[in-house]
Amino acid sequence: MHYVTERNVRCLIATISDTRTIETDKSGKLIKALLNDKGHECVNHVIVPDEQSEIESLIDQGIKDEEVEAILLTGGTGISVRDVTIEVVERKVEKQIPGFGEIFRMLSYTEDIGATAIMSRAIAGVINRKVIFAMPGSSGAVKLAMDKLIIPELSHILHELHKDK
Repeated sequence: MHYVTERNVRCLIATISDTRTIETDKSGKLIKALLNDKGHECVNHVIVPDEQSEIESLIDQGIKDEEVEAILLTGGTGISVRDVTIEVVERKVEKQIPGFGEIFRMLSYTEDIGATAIMSRAIAGVINRKVIFAMPGSSGAVKLAMDKLIIPELSHILHELHKDK
């Protein structure tokens, strides 16, 4: 169900990885293609190493960039020592959107990976009237999050963040 007229949303895509490049970034490319298919725009697509300071710097740049309305992160959401995306996002968000992670894990459990879904720490929130989503790095998880949750609500979320302006 859509509550508002669809609108183009300008997005920053970042893959958090020590090993991927723009050429080998299957999940980042998938996010971009899915956004473009629905009329949204990728204003930048970058690779950021699994380092808290690098992730924080990227988020800060996205928040300051007036062209960026949404930040879509993939990778670094698991439980290994190098997975630090969630720690950074949790520190930065002003308001969490807990339903994203809850429903993503439920869908992952029922439609995709079963009990392994408990290890996902996917999260979403709001920073300075911009929405940020942190998804796992696998292309299957990205497709699930984008198709079932992010794309259907992206325009609505931005409408809610700016309706008092």
